[in-house]
Amino acid sequence: MFSGDYDKALAALILANSARELEVDVTMFFAFWGLCLVRDPKKGSSDDKTLYEKMFGMVTPKGPEELPLSRMNMAGLGKQMLLEMMEDDKAPSLTDFLNGARKKGVKFYGCKLSVDVMGFKEDELLPEVEIITAKEYLCDALESDMQLFI
Repeated sequence: MFSGDYDKALAALILANSARELEVDVTMFFAFWGLCLVRDPKKGSSDDKTLYEKMFGMVTPKGPEELPLSRMNMAGLGKQMLLEMMEDDKAPSLTDFLNGARKKGVKFYGCKLSVDVMGFKEDELLPEVEIITAKEYLCDALESDMQLFI
């Protein structure tokens, strides 16, 4: 999961939840903007951060519900319209899908380089997120039957 867009994260988590319902093992690897999806909105850390890391942390989304749309965001108006349409259809929210994936045992990995470059601390992420290198994740992905890049 490279994207930090609400609609793309929604698609990824719908697929992850659906795969788990089919009893498929699912791992998700979050890199760069995708890490914003697994940031715990209740936690923030400015300890041991450089000035740039503190500034970056203040302007990046602090959890799934702060993610913008990939298209037609229109300063948040498009996202609000989507959320209202989802509510009208009684569709689960992004947070609901994220929590569902957590409960169903989807494995969450955070890219070590991305975490370091973006100035995130491990304790700012959801407790299920394990920090690994891209090489470690690729070893896992090479053993899988399917890979998706979002």
